[in-house]
Amino acid sequence: MTNETPGHVWLISGCSSGFGRELVRAALAAGDRVMATARRPETLADLTHAGGDRISTAAMDVTDPASIHAAVEATLEAFGRIDVLVNNAGTSVIGAVEETPAADLRAMFDVNYFGAVELTQAVLPVLRAQGSGTIVVMSSLGGVMTFPGLSGYNATKHALEALGEALSIELAPLGIRVVVVEPGMFRTQFSTSLQWTPENPAYAATSGELRRMVKGVVGLEANDPAKGAAAIVEVLGSENPPLHFLLGEDAVEGLRNHHEGVLAEAREWESLSRSTTAV
Repeated sequence: MTNETPGHVWLISGCSSGFGRELVRAALAAGDRVMATARRPETLADLTHAGGDRISTAAMDVTDPASIHAAVEATLEAFGRIDVLVNNAGTSVIGAVEETPAADLRAMFDVNYFGAVELTQAVLPVLRAQGSGTIVVMSSLGGVMTFPGLSGYNATKHALEALGEALSIELAPLGIRVVVVEPGMFRTQFSTSLQWTPENPAYAATSGELRRMVKGVVGLEANDPAKGAAAIVEVLGSENPPLHFLLGEDAVEGLRNHHEGVLAEAREWESLSRSTTAV
């Protein structure tokens, strides 16, 4: 295949499960070509069988710059271009701030944030040379609000929100689009692949309650990841996709309620907030 072949070329990180896997399927269903990556590409065998010559796979660990650059080169060798980059690889630890070791926080940032930064940096020269492309940042409802017990994960997703917003401003004049996806709870392996810190009973009513909720909701999450992936493909196909794309009714309602609370607090203290004007 060459870059003259119709359809888009996707490079997706973290395809062994969850949204990464479903996005591969959705992109293939749309007639596009995909470089699916995972730390262990052998986990992608069923996808390669289904995709035929429109899919290729590569080993990629987003914490390893050498493997990132190798995957980018493999994509160009296989398909000749990159049209859509999806920063999807992620990990999460559940625990209150006091319960979560700094080493766990750094490990989450290495994967969720710095991994996305390094992969984006590796792909940007390709997109700039083309004068086109879309960067998808897989954030979360937890990237625009916070939940007890997910402080570290939420912090990485808040950082991704800032990254996506800054990129959108920097790249708009270059013809490159950015979409930050903010899913609610989906029936992926997220809930079963979590790491859990030792629990401190002092936080039983806050982060402890979240621990119990997550364990109780496995397999009962409100949203279907296949439908979520199809919605992402659809929004990327629009002429003017949003910078922020909420995914799931729970995400829409959660963000609305959170922002209404923030605005109510701002109104309550508005007079004092404005009192600092220099005269």
